[in-house]
Amino acid sequence: MATHNIGRTEKAEMYLKAILLIGQESPPVTVTKVAEFMGVSAASASEMIKRMEQNGLVDTSGSDGIALTDQGATEARRLVRRMRLAERLLSDILKLPLPLIYDEACKLEHALSDVVEDRLVEVLGDPDTCPHGFPIPSAEGRVACPLTETMDDLEPGDEAQVISLPERDAPLLEYLTQHGIRPGVKVKVEEIAPFNGPMFLRIHDERKALSREALAEVRIQRLA
Repeated sequence: MATHNIGRTEKAEMYLKAILLIGQESPPVTVTKVAEFMGVSAASASEMIKRMEQNGLVDTSGSDGIALTDQGATEARRLVRRMRLAERLLSDILKLPLPLIYDEACKLEHALSDVVEDRLVEVLGDPDTCPHGFPIPSAEGRVACPLTETMDDLEPGDEAQVISLPERDAPLLEYLTQHGIRPGVKVKVEEIAPFNGPMFLRIHDERKALSREALAEVRIQRLA
């Protein structure tokens, strides 16, 4: 899991982003999950979340974990939008390898002005998703993030299209992309080895054996 070397003025923004992404990927949002995302102790995360609640950015009073307020959600979506536009710049224009993109985009997201954001949208053609397959929030703050199945849910004979890959795990991304797993790729499950063995997939007419543990992080859409 990537950790963030961040300045004090950026720290609240990074926590907002963490809470938004955890809420989309693996709800409910807890202090433990936020601490892991940020690469800090649970005590540090708890203290920061308390300050954010005092500032009206989060609400911890509900039974479903830490929630963003309207103000917090607006700021978090703006940051995620800029991060994922920066990812597209790094991928589409600079041709940076996918496993390197997330950490580099995190360095850029705080520095993008409204003018640069608008120019990126124009140059990139107003993309809907980041290179990892996750949706880019709209300028108005809307974001569609349906919870899809993961590849390890499939059975022999099933066919599916890859929707998204785990963006923050560079070694896992390296493994998946080396085996041809990318957003948009179509796969067919040919065989699943017993006793937690690998899944045998057909990708671009090639048979590949991949770890089920790795494929559990790949979200897919089944094909009829």
